[in-house]
Amino acid sequence: MPKPKKPKYHAGTATIIGLPNAGKSTLLNAIVGEKIAIVTAKAQTTRTALNGVWTGENAQIVFVDTPGLHKSDTVINRRMMQAVRAAMDAIDVIILVVDATKTPGQDIAQAVDLVKKPGTPVVLVLNKVDSIHDKSKLFALIEQYQALHDFAAFIPVSAKKGEGVDELRKAIITYLPVGERVYPEDHLTDVPSRFLAAEMVREKILILAQQEVPHSVAVLVDEWEDKPNVIRIAATIYVERSGQKNIIVGAAGAMIKKIGSAARAEMELFFDKKIFLELFVKVKPDWRNQPEFLNELDWRRMVNDSDV
Repeated sequence: MPKPKKPKYHAGTATIIGLPNAGKSTLLNAIVGEKIAIVTAKAQTTRTALNGVWTGENAQIVFVDTPGLHKSDTVINRRMMQAVRAAMDAIDVIILVVDATKTPGQDIAQAVDLVKKPGTPVVLVLNKVDSIHDKSKLFALIEQYQALHDFAAFIPVSAKKGEGVDELRKAIITYLPVGERVYPEDHLTDVPSRFLAAEMVREKILILAQQEVPHSVAVLVDEWEDKPNVIRIAATIYVERSGQKNIIVGAAGAMIKKIGSAARAEMELFFDKKIFLELFVKVKPDWRNQPEFLNELDWRRMVNDSDV
């Protein structure tokens, strides 16, 4: 009896696009099974395109998470939107993530216009379906989106709970070319460890600090020493005004200690090592409009570092 033919292997790239707070980064983390993108309830948490790799028995998908679509009113915002457009080049599938609890408006229509790329299938992901008790409402919602574009597939998911993720992967794989995997089976991301550590610090600031601080915060790792049993990290938190520095430091240093403790705990889980973390806070006025400083924040500048 002849052996059944082994299924062909598929490999390709899928870019995740959507409005702020649609749940793109949460979806990426759910798909790859590891937290590689920070997640908060605040808009514009993701500032650059990050990739995550999922490898299965018959396919490998390289996902690119992008900043939320928004108005470009500063240099950093313009760079964020450039990152979105660049992430749509030379890809196999576009994943448009929308909040299923909201009716599509003008902002969604503009997002749909952006993903209308000839020859590239667009999968619409209806996220946050766990918040919809009457699931029959999804049919009416899908009809509204059908009127905007001829989507390749409609996949309801709850990125927060991991529901629908398997179905999404299967749908994406059908549009990927036949080919060998690009990365080893255990590869999760190209993003350097020191950038991930800086993002973990920034996430805790976004969660713990007051409303006026988040978008004015940047984090850079200044020192990274990876030893067999411990990683020693020194990082600087940059803000635009002295008042913001006071908020992050807190009374008698209480807030900076809280941020450091929360970030260190997450790093130890992720890197599976003891973490020694030192945090400093500096004021750098109007850093969001300084191209040279923004270049320092770009993780692609770090890919030659020894900790990658």
